[in-house]
Amino acid sequence: MIRRLRSALRRRLSRDERAARAAYEYDFARASAEVVGRGMDIFRYPVFEAGEHPEGYIDFECRFAAWHLRNEAPRTVLDVGSYRHFVIGLSAFCEVTALDVRPRRPGLGTETVMIGDARSIPAPDGAFDAVVTLSSIEHFGLGRYGDAMDLGADRAAAAEMRRVLRPGGLLVVTTTLTRGRATLAFNAHRIYDLAAARALFPAMEPVDERFYSHGRAAEVALEEIAHAPGDWDVYCACWRKPG
Repeated sequence: MIRRLRSALRRRLSRDERAARAAYEYDFARASAEVVGRGMDIFRYPVFEAGEHPEGYIDFECRFAAWHLRNEAPRTVLDVGSYRHFVIGLSAFCEVTALDVRPRRPGLGTETVMIGDARSIPAPDGAFDAVVTLSSIEHFGLGRYGDAMDLGADRAAAAEMRRVLRPGGLLVVTTTLTRGRATLAFNAHRIYDLAAARALFPAMEPVDERFYSHGRAAEVALEEIAHAPGDWDVYCACWRKPG
C-alpha cells in the first residue's frame, strides 16, 4: 500500500512538474516577444513560489517581540544582537540603542549603535524602558562572532540586561530550546532546556512564554518541542522587572 501511494505521488509530482514547465515555456515565449519592443533583454531564470507565503521561526520570534513592544510602547529600547531588519523596523517607532560585538552603521537617526560586549553593557542602571534580545544569547562567549571565549557569557549578559532595565520595564528574549538534555553545539550555539532558559533571568515577573516547533512550523505546547540530541526548537519569553 505504501509503495503504491509513493508511486502515485511521484506520478502526480511528475505531471505537475511537466505542466509547470510547459506553462513556463509558453509564458517565456510571450514575454520574449513583448520585451523586444521595450528595449529589454531576457533570459531564463525559472522560479516557482506560488501557494501559501512561507513563514518560519524568525517570523514567529519577531512577531512575539513586536506584539509585546507594541503593547508596552517603550520610549527607549536596548537591543542586544537581534535580527538586523527587526532592529531597523523597531527604530522607526522608538529610540533604539543596539549593542553589537561587530562594528556596523546605524539604520536610522533614531538608532544608536554601541560596539561592545554584552557582559559589560556601557549604560547606567535602569537606563532603558525595554530590553530585547532575539536569537542571540545562546551565541555569547563562543567566539563565533569574534567575541572572547567565555562559557559563562550568557549568564553575565543576562545579568547586565536586567541591570540596565528600569524597574517595571519589559525584557523580551528568544532562544533555543530542547526537551532533552541541555547541550553545547560548539561553537555555533547553546541549546537550553527549559529550566536553564528560565534560570538566565531569575527574580523577574513572567508575562508570556511561547514555544515554536521547526518540524510543525507553528506554535506548539512544550510537550511537542524537539528532544533528540542536537535538535532544537524556539523559546520565546517576556518578563517584567519588579518595580
